[in-house]
Amino acid sequence: MSFGASLLLILIITSCNTNKNSITSKNVNVKMELSNKEKVVALLNSFNTGDQTPISYINPDKYIQHNLAVGDGLAGFGEVIQNAPPQGFKANVIRAFQDGDYVIAHTEYDFFGPKAAFDVFRFENGLIVEHWDNLTEVTPPNPSGRTQFDGATDITDKEKTTANKNVVETLMNEVFLNGKMDNLATLINPTKYIQHNSGVADGLDGLGDALKYFAENDMVMKYTKVHKILGEGNFVLTMCEGNFGKAPGDFVAYYDLFRLENGQIVEHWDVIQGIPVQSEWKNKNGKF
Repeated sequence: MSFGASLLLILIITSCNTNKNSITSKNVNVKMELSNKEKVVALLNSFNTGDQTPISYINPDKYIQHNLAVGDGLAGFGEVIQNAPPQGFKANVIRAFQDGDYVIAHTEYDFFGPKAAFDVFRFENGLIVEHWDNLTEVTPPNPSGRTQFDGATDITDKEKTTANKNVVETLMNEVFLNGKMDNLATLINPTKYIQHNSGVADGLDGLGDALKYFAENDMVMKYTKVHKILGEGNFVLTMCEGNFGKAPGDFVAYYDLFRLENGQIVEHWDVIQGIPVQSEWKNKNGKF
């Protein structure tokens, strides 16, 4: 039996089994010992290992799905697994961090082809109950030779989490939502800004060149609403909606990951994904 078929079987059994006493003491101990972040990494890594234990980290009675191409609940997840290609799926978690009940993973996938993605999971009582994500194709290195995945990974400055989230919130509100550039060089380190966007070079000059290209080619990169700002230490993720591409631009979700040092943004990764029309959604939960 393939891993996909086995995993689907486990999903069905998990969702149908209402006998709470059937959970072994071993599984209870694992759940108690692992942090939520460790559970997410284990779940994603199970694509590679075939380990079915991490499925038990998902609440079988409440799993709210915001990937609009996937049905709600464990049944929707099981349908994706059932339709996996013969080689299955692969996942390489590059970064993972936690903000309260939320765990954020920056992952390199082989998911119907190479993908760069951010996944966000929400926990209740130690179990995953909600999932958001943003995926895009893997692209060649950007003009500075950087990829969608490389760069710093260590979580530091945990005591500065709130302050760093406030810096990013100011950036989103002043620069991205209202176009105010007065404090840009204060919010972003002008001499050390490492860029991982596929089409943009390092530094504020690289950002300026990209904005100039957009203006000259009647293209837009517009943020209209910030939905979530999540962070741990030096890493902060924003989840936003807006428009991107040839004016007036397609309706998209922007996921931006920032790394901060000494109160300034010094590194940036992002994933931009189109949001389909509602008639094409496979669940009713919305992208955000």
